[in-house]
Amino acid sequence: MNKKKGFVHELVTNRILFIMLLPAVLFFIINSYIPMVGIYYAFTQFDFNTSLFDSVFVGLDNFKYLWQSGLLTKLTLNTVGYNLAFIVLGNVLAIACAVLLSELKSKWFKKITQSVMFLPYFVSFVILSVIVYNLFNYESGFLNTMLKGLGMQPLDVYNTPWMWVFLIIIFYLWKNLGYSMVIYLAAITGISDEYYEAAKIDGANIFQRIWYITLPMLKTTFVVLLLFALGSIMKGQFDLFYQLVGNNGLLYNATDILDTYVYRSLKVTFDIGMATSAGLYQSLFGFVLVMTVNYIIRKINDEYALF
Repeated sequence: MNKKKGFVHELVTNRILFIMLLPAVLFFIINSYIPMVGIYYAFTQFDFNTSLFDSVFVGLDNFKYLWQSGLLTKLTLNTVGYNLAFIVLGNVLAIACAVLLSELKSKWFKKITQSVMFLPYFVSFVILSVIVYNLFNYESGFLNTMLKGLGMQPLDVYNTPWMWVFLIIIFYLWKNLGYSMVIYLAAITGISDEYYEAAKIDGANIFQRIWYITLPMLKTTFVVLLLFALGSIMKGQFDLFYQLVGNNGLLYNATDILDTYVYRSLKVTFDIGMATSAGLYQSLFGFVLVMTVNYIIRKINDEYALF
């Protein structure tokens, strides 16, 4: 008669595996769980002359101010809007590029193209900010130098907020498209050749094979990547926004997201209570969104759900 083994027996039996797991557990405890004590800041008016628990408790006043001032609405719309553009355009272009590369017959051209597209992923955001500055600087940037040479008026890009909505999306796609494409290309490589051979025998052309075989086979990969992306939909690309925009207040309405607001609250205004409130709202919103989307997907097709 088999008896259920307890956790201690499991720990002793698989002690090597648990020892290997220990560094990861310690990492998350130290960097993720212990700092959660700081959530209390969101409900206080922090005073640098006192300790954490001696600060004045103000309840939900910080959240109330964020809501009534309109900051929360603007930051949420900007953060979600940019991330939706990143997710939709990023995945669509990555799938399209992966499908096109998979259909190329020349192996050397495929490898060169893949490497060239993947290269921007390794470019740091600091280097990217230098490139962007040299492109759009009003006095000596490449764009305005070219416009002046053609006898046209220069563009003051750094004082034109609406342009940055498109520029940020374009540079994000330029930097991350190659990485996403490799994931989909790996998934396409895993599709059995038998499907394509059978389709060719039935007379299917290349577009029909892509539509009825390749794209349906990518559905699982797309859903998993979508769920992971939705999990961080309230977490903006801080490095991208901060390095490209910096402290240019003229662009805040179009480019300010929750991450840059939290950073600026800590660095410029030193309002720890307000920054923690925004960060807590960001985490809770993302958690609820992931749980909701995963629940809906599990109801539709349990195989595509994360848990």
